[in-house]
Amino acid sequence: MTSRRWIIKPLDARSAEFGRTLGVSPIIGGLLIARGHRDLNSAQAFLKPSLDHLHDPFLMRGMSEAVARLLYAIDHQEPILIYGDYDVDGTTGTAVLLRALRMLGGTAGYHVPHRFTEGYGIQQAALETAVSEGYKLVVSVDCGIRAHEPLHWARDNGLDIIITDHHLPDAEEGSPPALAVLNPNQAGCNYPDKNLAGVGVAFKLVQALFRERGKESVVPGFLKMVAIGTVADVAKLVGENRAIVALGLSDLPRAVNYGLRALIEIAGCAEDGEMTAYDLGFRIGPRINAAGRMDAAKAVVELFNAKDKDEARRLAEHLDTRNRERMETQREIFNRAIEEFENSGSDLSLCHAAVIAGDGWHRGVIGLAASKIAERLNRPCVVISLDGDIGHGSARSIDAYHLFDGLTACRDLLEKFGGHSHAAGLAIRREHIPELRRRLNEHAASCLTEEDLIPAVCIDAEVPASEIGFQLSQDLRVLEPFGAGNPRPVLSTGFRIMGEPQIIKEQHLKLRVAGDDHRPFEAIWWRGLEETKHPPQMNQRVDLAYELEANRWNGDIKLQLNVKDMRVVNGKS
Repeated sequence: MTSRRWIIKPLDARSAEFGRTLGVSPIIGGLLIARGHRDLNSAQAFLKPSLDHLHDPFLMRGMSEAVARLLYAIDHQEPILIYGDYDVDGTTGTAVLLRALRMLGGTAGYHVPHRFTEGYGIQQAALETAVSEGYKLVVSVDCGIRAHEPLHWARDNGLDIIITDHHLPDAEEGSPPALAVLNPNQAGCNYPDKNLAGVGVAFKLVQALFRERGKESVVPGFLKMVAIGTVADVAKLVGENRAIVALGLSDLPRAVNYGLRALIEIAGCAEDGEMTAYDLGFRIGPRINAAGRMDAAKAVVELFNAKDKDEARRLAEHLDTRNRERMETQREIFNRAIEEFENSGSDLSLCHAAVIAGDGWHRGVIGLAASKIAERLNRPCVVISLDGDIGHGSARSIDAYHLFDGLTACRDLLEKFGGHSHAAGLAIRREHIPELRRRLNEHAASCLTEEDLIPAVCIDAEVPASEIGFQLSQDLRVLEPFGAGNPRPVLSTGFRIMGEPQIIKEQHLKLRVAGDDHRPFEAIWWRGLEETKHPPQMNQRVDLAYELEANRWNGDIKLQLNVKDMRVVNGKS
């Protein structure tokens, strides 16, 4: 019914035995093997994240120098400026580092740049202001790895800079001229985990500082905030990140910070005493991110430093309002960008990367629009907001394409750029956009196969209908937290459609299905009418690819199949 490829992972012959040894079901044993945990030690560590899984922070290149300089500043009451990025990763990291330095007796302030008036990254003007205000030490959070010119100015003017970042350094220039650079992805850094988010790198600095002061026992208290930034930044939830998020999640319902408590309440989380990575990525994270997308991100740091419940509630409501504005603006820009792409006459079969530009598009949401368009087209996508002769763009990619490499190949066309393998930002002059479109397409075409451009659904396990139930739902929970690098398992099962499908809000499909044992299940296919031309018919046999979810509502628990794709068996529709 759709054009998606189904990639069904074969069941490992050792699944049942491996599961018995671990004390889990055969399906969990198979999923662990399929996700790379093929020996008992690796599987047990995955199933039981602990503080022991946090690496020694001093394994990170530059950590000793950074800690020594900061402790000197703390001991001598030198003011320290934290320079954070405006996204959720940067603002949560700024809040963590600010609180940590003050707990250690330091005098610390912070600066979070305004997305529209200052732009991304460390700017020389902000450093000049810092010097005029008496700062001699600046610590970045989630930015600075490519800020060579501002850091040369800082060095020449007696301002010490410590960079904490996780973005990829410039391939030619390397790391900038800072007193210390903390970035697991810089050349010569042997830190064992390269997947830390920006807030995670800042946390490692906090961990090292508290260890040196003999106060490492309080470090776990920071993991709640670090978990939020890690999930919301879509960092891979494997290795150290899995421990950070699992431990932070377990502690979040007991948060006492006024701001965090108010945000949890306004987002409708922890009502049953527990939280999941979904709550962080889709409820709390977007509200934090909305501050920097729609307004001034400093409101986030103010929230987490609120002195009483009333102030915290006011700031949390401000973020909630900004998030509603963000959702409406995002829908508008997404629709305009899709219309621009379709009206351009682009032949999707010949397009390997979409570069879409428009005048006056809201720069705060173009990254979200690029992500949605990349998902819809199954192509890397760059969305550019033009203001006069200059455009600011956000780019997102598909799994098979290294976006940063593609932009590097076009660097002579760009005013600046930075990011990761699958997400990036850039600035470009208007007249260079057609050439960027041509060359990025050429680069993508040289890297992607025809199969890469066909959307795929990865099936983790084929499950008979007789095995679907609350026990299976509970079994799958041992693999949480789910997110990038550890997605919620997708199962496939053969069913018969029972009754006429319901169409909800003109785009979603609600189905009632049953297997050979005739037990009925409710299935929901979000945006199902976009995925298929015709809804399935009553009594039709179908294979569903779905995620199994146990929904809690008013004290009741109900199983639901969240459909990802559908195939008709022996029939057409």
